[in-house]
Amino acid sequence: MAYTWVRYVNVERGRLKVLLRELLFLKKYWRRAILAYVCMVGASVFAMATPLVIKDAVDIGLARGDQGFLVIAGLLVLGLAVLRALGAYGQTYLGEYLSQGIAYDIRNAIYDRLQRLSYAYHDTQQTGQLMSRATADVEAVRMFTNMGTLRLFQTVLQLLVACYLLFAFNPRLTLIVFALLPIVAYRAIITNAQLRPVWTKIQDQIADLGIALQENLSGVRVVRAFARDDFESRKYAAKANDLFETSYGASRIQSFNSAFMSFIMAGITAIILWFGGREVIEGRLTLGELIAFNSYLIMLAWPVRMLGWMSNIIARAYSAGERIFEILDAESAVKEKLDAPDLPPVTGLVRFDEVSFGYDRISPVLRHITFAAQPGMVVALLGATGSGKSTIVNLLPRFYDVTGGRITIDGVDIRDVTLASLRRNIGIVHQDVFLFTATIRDNLAYGATDASDEEIVAAAKVARLHDFIMGLPEGYDTWVGERGITLSGGQRQRVAIARTLLMNPRILIFDDSTSSVDMETEYLIQQALAELMQGRTTFIIAQRLRTVKNADLILVLKDGQIAESGTHEALLQQGGLYREIYDLQLRDQEEASERVGSR
Repeated sequence: MAYTWVRYVNVERGRLKVLLRELLFLKKYWRRAILAYVCMVGASVFAMATPLVIKDAVDIGLARGDQGFLVIAGLLVLGLAVLRALGAYGQTYLGEYLSQGIAYDIRNAIYDRLQRLSYAYHDTQQTGQLMSRATADVEAVRMFTNMGTLRLFQTVLQLLVACYLLFAFNPRLTLIVFALLPIVAYRAIITNAQLRPVWTKIQDQIADLGIALQENLSGVRVVRAFARDDFESRKYAAKANDLFETSYGASRIQSFNSAFMSFIMAGITAIILWFGGREVIEGRLTLGELIAFNSYLIMLAWPVRMLGWMSNIIARAYSAGERIFEILDAESAVKEKLDAPDLPPVTGLVRFDEVSFGYDRISPVLRHITFAAQPGMVVALLGATGSGKSTIVNLLPRFYDVTGGRITIDGVDIRDVTLASLRRNIGIVHQDVFLFTATIRDNLAYGATDASDEEIVAAAKVARLHDFIMGLPEGYDTWVGERGITLSGGQRQRVAIARTLLMNPRILIFDDSTSSVDMETEYLIQQALAELMQGRTTFIIAQRLRTVKNADLILVLKDGQIAESGTHEALLQQGGLYREIYDLQLRDQEEASERVGSR
C-alpha cells in the first residue's frame, strides 16, 4: 500500500513538472499575463457584486416601495455589467494573445530543435509523428495555457468567494449544500483519471493518422502503379476508425460527467427551495438573501462544472507536453564544442585516420578507414551496396560523428570547429535530390542567397540546364512542384549540381549525382565539371566508368573496409576486386562511352 502511494505521488509530481514547464513559456509575456489576471479578477469581482445589489433592491427597494432606490440599483447593475464586460473582454483578448504567443514559441522551438538534431535522430523518427507534435500537441498546450490556467484561477477565485458569501448569508443552508460537494469532487478526480490515458492514446492515434496520410501522399505514384488505392483507403479508414472510437469513448466519459454534475446541481437547487424557503418563512433569511444565495450557488455551480472540463484540458496538456518535450529534450549525437572556432576557408586537404563508425555498438559500418585526399584530388568511392560509400561522405560534414579515429581538414579535427563553418566549406549533391516548392531560381540559389542572376545562369550553364530552363514559359521564375516533381530525375540532379556549385566550396561531394541521367547528358556534365573540380577536393560516389577512370584515387570498399586503393590502371593490373567489378559492370560502360564520344 505504501509503495503504491509513493509511486502515485512520484507520478503526480512528474506530471506537475511537465505542466509547470509548459507554463514557463509565459515568462516572456509576464506583463500581459499580469494584465490578463487583473482583468479576470475585475470581471469576477463585478460579477460577484451584482447579487448583493439585487439583494438590497429586493429587501430595501421592493420592501419599502422605494422606486428611487430601485432606479439606483438598476443603474448599479447596468454599470457592473459594463465593467464586467470590459474585464471579460480584456481577459479573453489577452488570454488568447498569451496562448497564441506560447504556441508560436513552442512551434519555433520544436522546428529549431529538429533542424539541429543529427541524422541519427531523424533516422529513427516518423515524419507524421513529428508533424503531429508540432500541430495537434502544441494546440493542446495552447488550450491549457489559456483555459487551463487563466480560467482555472478564475474558477478557484469564484469558488472561494462564493463559498465565503454563502456562509455569510446562512451557514446552516450552506453546510447542507456543501454535503453534496465531496461527491462532485470525487467524480472530478475519477473523470480526470479516466481521461488522462485516453487523451494520450488519442494524441498517438492522431499522429498515426498523420503518418498514414503523409506516406500515402508521398507515395501516391507507387500506390497508383500497383493499384493499391482500395488497400490504402481501408488502411486509412481503419486508423480513422480507431481514432473515432477512442474519441467517442472520451466523449462518453465527458458526457456522463456533465450529466452527473447537472443532476447534482439540480438536487442542490431543490434543497435550497425547500430548506431556504423555510428559513425565509421563519425569518432567519430574507427573500433578497435567498435570491442572492441562489445566485451565488449558480456561480458556484459554474466553477464546479468547470473543474471537470479543466481536468480534461489538463490531462490532454500533460499528454501533449510529454510528447513535445521528448523532442525539445532530445540530444543530438553530433554536438559542437563549447566556444568552438569557425573553420576558415580551406585548401582541401582531407585525412581519414583510422576512422570507424557504427549506428550502434553491435554492427560496425566502417572499420579503420585511413586515406588522404590532397587539395584538388578527385577521390572515387566504389563498392557494393552497403559497403560504406555514403557513410564515408556523410561523416565528412558531420552528419554523423565517427565512433573511432578522426577526420581532419587542413590538419584541423572537424569536431573542433563549428558545424556551420565546416559545412560552408563542403558542397554536397545528394543521391536523393530534394527541391523545394519554389521557383527554379530560388532552388538554385538556396545555398547562396546573395548570388547574382549572372552567377545563377553561369552555374546552370555548367550543369547543362540553362537551355532547358529558357525553354520554360517563365524561365528561371518557373515554379517546380513539391519535391521538384515537375522535373525529370536528370533535371533535378542538374539543379542540385548547379545549386552546389553556386556555393563555391573547396570540397565537393557527389553522391551518385549522375545516376538518373542518360550517358550522353552525363558526358556533357562531366566535361563541365572537369574544369570546375580543378583545385577542389572532390569525393564522388558513382558506378559510371568515366568518373572512376579519371579519378586520382579510387577506394574500393568491401564490408566497411578499404579492400583496394589506387588509380584505374594500377588497380586493373592488380587483378583483384576492382578488376572483377570492371569486367562485370564497367567494361560495357566504357564501350558505350566511346560510342557517345565519337558522335
